[in-house]
Amino acid sequence: MIKYSFIIPVKEINDYVREAVPNVLNISRDDYEILIYPDETNGETWPKTKQIATGHCGPATKRTKAIGDASGEILIFIDDDAYPEKNFIDMLERDFVDPKVLAVGGPAITPADDSFWQKVSGAVYLSVLSGGYPERYAPIGDRRTVDDWPSVNFSMRKEIFSELGGFASEFWPGEDTKLCLDLVKKYPGSIIYDPKLIVYHHRRSGLLRHLKQVGGYGLHRGFFAKKYPETSFRLKYFIPSAFLSFVIIGGIWSLFSKTAATIYLIGWVLYGMALIKAFYDIFRHEKNILIAFNAIYAIFLTHIVYGYKFIKGFVFTKKLISKLR
Repeated sequence: MIKYSFIIPVKEINDYVREAVPNVLNISRDDYEILIYPDETNGETWPKTKQIATGHCGPATKRTKAIGDASGEILIFIDDDAYPEKNFIDMLERDFVDPKVLAVGGPAITPADDSFWQKVSGAVYLSVLSGGYPERYAPIGDRRTVDDWPSVNFSMRKEIFSELGGFASEFWPGEDTKLCLDLVKKYPGSIIYDPKLIVYHHRRSGLLRHLKQVGGYGLHRGFFAKKYPETSFRLKYFIPSAFLSFVIIGGIWSLFSKTAATIYLIGWVLYGMALIKAFYDIFRHEKNILIAFNAIYAIFLTHIVYGYKFIKGFVFTKKLISKLR
């Protein structure tokens, strides 16, 4: 009997998929299947695995096709560049024993074999200063309820996923935020964060690719803060934009006022202290001083890019158009 279905959307079968599938197959159980959704199939085969061609469409549309294709009672959504820990299903089974639990999310950890700059990209998210959710990137904290979780490591009862109509295909990124919002509005307290439910997620290689990804996050969150404020209109999401405003407006104002210049200096001192704390948090996880050092200026650039894109999404974006990978 198939109880669990891994759902992997991808544009085409790539080396990440060729790494992910064998890692899933290391799970020594017989009650799961793997469904891969490329634009076009390529004939490669693995045990317990099906390729299902979708044509050219986004990840949200691909994942939603699992409603008709998956045999499992539990849908396990992971990205093509991610793979689970060997005990993943055992941990997930423990979580879904409670019938009130309808969805479960866990951390997506940077793999040990990622490159230096991939590890820097991952390290940026290990500090609260980077966005407030380090538990999404490391097994931090206790098991608890949440109301938003990224689809790189998100599992859900198929019956409920079907009831909600799957992911909102008009959004990417952001389809996971919308699904979680729909779920908690109808079934409050039904999403669980489990720090022991681990997948490994390859990061963006290089600072520019990292910032491009961050920009996408900022744009969608700014738009969602306006359109779906229940889980997106939160102070932490506005802070990078406030910081960007401080950098620009405060810098200009300080040129014309000694008082403003003093306040501006104090602001930078406080920000510097926050970066020192972030350095400590990152070094505590990574145990690598070069990664921690490079992550600090990457955090600064992350704030600038995210802050700008958040303002663009919140103020100027009338409709968020999905971008296909």
